[in-house]
Amino acid sequence: MPTRTCTVMFAELANQDRTFSHTDRAGIRNRAADSERRAAPIFEEHGGEIIKHTGDSFLVLFGAATDAVRAGVALLDVQGRDPRVLVRIGMATGDVEVISGDTFGEVVNLASRILSKAPLGQAWFSQATLLCMNQSEIAWEGVGRYSLKGIPGDIELQRAVPAGRTWLPEAVSTAIRSNTLVRFQRGSPPPRLPPRCTILLEGFEPGSAALDTAISTLPVVDPASLWLVAHTIAATDRVNWQRTGRGLVIGSAKGLEAALQAARRRLTASSSTDTIIFDSVSNIAAELVLAGLALPAVPLSEVVAGYTYDLLSDGRWVNSSDHAVARVDVSPESVRLEALVSGLQLEGRQLQPGSSVVLSDGDAVTMLTGTVTYRSLRSDTYVGLLLSDSPSRMGLSSGQQAEIGREPKHPGLALPDRRGQENIRWCPGFRAARARSSGFTMDRAMAGRRQAAIRLIGQSPMVTTLHSRCKTYLAGSHGLVVVEGEQEALPGALIVTGTSVVAVREPS
Repeated sequence: MPTRTCTVMFAELANQDRTFSHTDRAGIRNRAADSERRAAPIFEEHGGEIIKHTGDSFLVLFGAATDAVRAGVALLDVQGRDPRVLVRIGMATGDVEVISGDTFGEVVNLASRILSKAPLGQAWFSQATLLCMNQSEIAWEGVGRYSLKGIPGDIELQRAVPAGRTWLPEAVSTAIRSNTLVRFQRGSPPPRLPPRCTILLEGFEPGSAALDTAISTLPVVDPASLWLVAHTIAATDRVNWQRTGRGLVIGSAKGLEAALQAARRRLTASSSTDTIIFDSVSNIAAELVLAGLALPAVPLSEVVAGYTYDLLSDGRWVNSSDHAVARVDVSPESVRLEALVSGLQLEGRQLQPGSSVVLSDGDAVTMLTGTVTYRSLRSDTYVGLLLSDSPSRMGLSSGQQAEIGREPKHPGLALPDRRGQENIRWCPGFRAARARSSGFTMDRAMAGRRQAAIRLIGQSPMVTTLHSRCKTYLAGSHGLVVVEGEQEALPGALIVTGTSVVAVREPS
């Protein structure tokens, strides 16, 4: 059979670890027959050809991307009607060869890898599938960029949104928690707007005159505060709306209402069960806080030509993660930030997943858990700092000395010791090759096990470098200064060593 372009779907209809591990052979056969009874009519109705069926898993080929995604949504509806049925779907579009009843091609591997990333109850698909399908027929949204095993580069993925589901963007969830969410429904008078609110525009047709009129009745607001609720939306209307920095909430009225109610229930449950525990130590005079990522200048020592770090939702920076919300890429030309999920804002402008911006001094990126601010440094050693507090901190009493380092002496604050080299772009030449083979990482090479000591004299933190080769710096209003001997950290100064930033703060 000649090569043909089609959409490959991998679908799982049950959590096999929980279902088959406690089932005998007859039960397994019954489960497999039940899965086929549920799924086969849906595949056939949408023109799908079942290539493989093993237990609760299916490999299906579709001639049209739109039909494949519609079949995926219909399969998710099975789970909606029967919660005992667990569904997970991955799809990709490309060239496939079917030989002796089996399928071959890179797109088959891609669809399988997408399936491995898709959570239960969701149908994810590739960018090629998105470009091939009729977008006005399918409710979909981006879920970010992912590194998939065996697939070069990062892959942008999307998910289909069934009629009864809505996944709330981070900005909307934050507004619910802060009680600043405003709902503006078609046919209603313009609402009163509290400061720094988030506005849901509901019941408006994308690209319509009614939508334009409704927006014109509002006072001047930040475009990033406007979120249009739409289930299906044409590609042109989607682009025109989002390119101004406005946001989209994909879902039907029913799905939106269910999502809002669920978010409020979680908020109520959290408020009623959270317990605040106050530290019994009363003489804490200051806190040492891991306060961001320091960005060494490149090329670095004829070894590192460039590098990336991934930002997690809790404020930690790691070498690489499938669950990152953003990525910073440092090259000799620029410091570039890439959004990996929806809901990020730069200076009030929405950053779409996959988009990237060159950072300038003072740029602030806002996300669900806080803000990351870029501070440029005119230094041969560091190009800048990405400042955002992390959960890592320790108390410091007056007269007490604490260490910082990868393995500090107690009491101490441990700096991140990020293992792995997947985030490094290497310089050419013998020196870089030797560093790579010896396990070089920037965190280990630029910060020692016992790097520096901080001693609190009254309210003044005094910093001393402990390591003979790795330098410790203070970043303040006068730029970057090497710590020599014991040096006072003036108010607002930050301790910089390796790829870490440590702040000395008043107790929280």
